[in-house]
Order: sequence, then structure tokens, then C-alpha cells
Amino acid sequence: MNYDRKMEEMIRNHQEQKEVPSLLLHCCCAPCSSAVLERLANDFKITVFYYNPNITLEEEYQKRKKELRRLIQEIPTQYPIEWLESAYRPQEFLAKTNHLKEEKEGGARCYICYQMRLEETARQAKDHHFDYFTTTLSISPHKNANWLNEIGEKLGNDYQVGYLYADFKKKEGYKRSIILSKEYRLYRQNYCGCNYSKNRQKEENLI
Repeated sequence: MNYDRKMEEMIRNHQEQKEVPSLLLHCCCAPCSSAVLERLANDFKITVFYYNPNITLEEEYQKRKKELRRLIQEIPTQYPIEWLESAYRPQEFLAKTNHLKEEKEGGARCYICYQMRLEETARQAKDHHFDYFTTTLSISPHKNANWLNEIGEKLGNDYQVGYLYADFKKKEGYKRSIILSKEYRLYRQNYCGCNYSKNRQKEENLI
């Protein structure tokens, strides 16, 4: 499936009906969120959802949260962007992934990470009566958009809340996020978030 085209079809249907649905947008960090917010903010009433237990260093977690909150205050949008945050529980991520600590980046450990973050997003979307939920994660060239959308679709069915299909790296979304990161002077991390990815980054820098 072309997830980007699917998203555009969904947006077009609402535009034709003159509807502006609500969207709970899971955000991992400000740089990845920048281009996504720019693209969606005129067609949805967005609430940014910050839930990232994979960020195992609290200092890093707080730094990314602060930058994301600054971004949503500064980026121009047609509708105000709201904020929702879930509790910081890195121990839950570590408990579910410790047996996969030797796994390479992009493998089974990452799948569990996607699943954790998307399920909490779906649960919150259901509880707060959002029309849709989705995640910014697919903007990264290192994230598996097929997995993300398969998980999101299943959770949408499980929780009976709309899932917005997306592959935000399409239409040069990732390149746009780099441009916007420079424009807003955003802190741009060099690893995904967990200690596993941080250690992998160190190893690669040594090669």
C-alpha cells in the first residue's frame, strides 16, 4: 500500500465534507515533528502526544520534550496545537526489550518499541475521543513504515478509533524536517533514544 497516498485520500474526503477531524499525533522529538506538523496542521485539530519510554536517559527525555514544546509554540498553524503527555516509564521498555539487547537496529526490538508507543497512543485516542491517531516516526529513513502502519491499523481496529495511515518521509519529508530544524534552531539528537541505539552509534563512530 502507498501509505502517503492513502493519507491524502483520507484528508481529501474530509476536505470535501468541510470537516476538520481531531488527531492525536504521537511525537518522538521536535525535528521529526516539524515537517509533520507543517503538513497536517491545516487539515486536523492536532494534539501532540509525548510518550517515549524508549528514551532511557531522563536528561535526554526532558531535553527532547522541552524542544518539542517550544516548537509547537513557535510554528504557525491554522488551529492551536494542544499537548498531552503520558508518564515517563523507561523501565517498561527495558523489561520488554532486555532479551533483545543484542538485536541489530531495525529488528525485533524496534518492532516492540513501535508497538508500545503506538498502543499507548491508540489507548489515549480512544479515552479522549479523538477521531484519529498516528505517529511521526515514519518520517525517519531508519524507521519501517510498513511495520508502523500495520501496527497502527491493527490497534485502530482493536481500540475502535481511526488510524491515519502515513509515510511522512515521502515527498521529501525528511529533508524538510532538516530544513525546519535549522530554521527553528532545534536540538537534533544523533541516536533514536534507547541505550542500545546509543551504544550502536558509539560503535559506528569508532569504525
